[in-house]
Amino acid sequence: MPDMAHRTRLVWDDGFTAYNFGPSHPMAPVRLDLTTRLARSLGVLDKVEVVCPGVASDELLSSVHDPGYVAAVRAASADPAAAEPRRGLGTEDDPAFLGMHEASARIVQGTVDLCDAVWRGEIDHGVNYCGGMHHAMATHAAGFCIYNDAAVGIQHLLDSGAERVAYVDIDVHHGDGVERIFWNDPRVLTVSVHESGRALFPGTGYPGDIGGPDARGSAANVALPPGTGDSEWLRAIESVVPHLVEAFDPDVLVTQHGCDTHSQDPLAHLTVSVDAQRRAHECLHRLAHDVADGRWVALGGGGYELVDVVPRSWTHLAAIAAHAPVPAETEVPQDWRDHVLEISGREGPATMGDLRPEDLPIWVRSWGMGHNPDRPVDAAILATRQAVFPLHGLDPWFD
Repeated sequence: MPDMAHRTRLVWDDGFTAYNFGPSHPMAPVRLDLTTRLARSLGVLDKVEVVCPGVASDELLSSVHDPGYVAAVRAASADPAAAEPRRGLGTEDDPAFLGMHEASARIVQGTVDLCDAVWRGEIDHGVNYCGGMHHAMATHAAGFCIYNDAAVGIQHLLDSGAERVAYVDIDVHHGDGVERIFWNDPRVLTVSVHESGRALFPGTGYPGDIGGPDARGSAANVALPPGTGDSEWLRAIESVVPHLVEAFDPDVLVTQHGCDTHSQDPLAHLTVSVDAQRRAHECLHRLAHDVADGRWVALGGGGYELVDVVPRSWTHLAAIAAHAPVPAETEVPQDWRDHVLEISGREGPATMGDLRPEDLPIWVRSWGMGHNPDRPVDAAILATRQAVFPLHGLDPWFD
């Protein structure tokens, strides 16, 4: 029996590594295995209830996805040669593989189960770092994402009686699939802080993208320039996200924590540290308590530096959700580092943070300290605040 004192639930079993596009694909499932091993070695898994979900039904998937698309995924899952590129399947980004439907649908069920448990009050927080497949569209796969677990989870919350759900996405890539699915639904606020689409896939997510005609202000996008580092990235999050989410007053907060913002990530161009990602996780955790009575579902997402970044960032996320944060100066357990060396031939990181103790805490200018429109990051923040804040009764110029 699970420890009923646990108010945080985490989705995992080894079967989640079946979401596998092949040995040359950047979304290698070893990142999930290494995250779980690190969390276990540090004792984080002792502080959460670990659950293994089933496979989402076609009916559940079709609450967001076109039934014809679900059928196409099933067909490609049974016979990868039958994959339909017009559905985004069998492409370089989303190669078809045997068992693809089941592997993808289990991720969805994991997120939905967490949303359901949070909504019914069984738990306060849920973590599914196997999820966060934010690029999948209603009708097709995109950007390494087959089914959009975040969107299905949000739709389940709405269908269960939630009146407002806020979704915050801090992946380096724009959270386009979730935004598009709820583009004209005023019950869902989507906020994405990402590298500008002028420099990065999917090429969307600009400040003027603010939601459909029946939901103006329900979408907010902060498009940051390449090279944005810790202090400015955190300034962008803290100058936009809490203000909008507090004004929206959601029943539940769903967040996506892609860690491909890191300076070592091979697919993007921001220069963020694990320490800054840890602070962002803490910010969103605190926000859930401030605005949604602690009802929080935290998902994974992108992240392609498989050893140095993903395991540490998402172990921090799980630990924060368990109300047992791991200090950045904590030494990475030797057993985990030995395993990394054995499977990869490389040394793992020595501590749970990137920065030297003397460089912490990261200093972040609040918006209330003033802004300089000649600074690219400040200009990006201001553009978003000007586009969206007035629609929520907020002043774009002042905190």
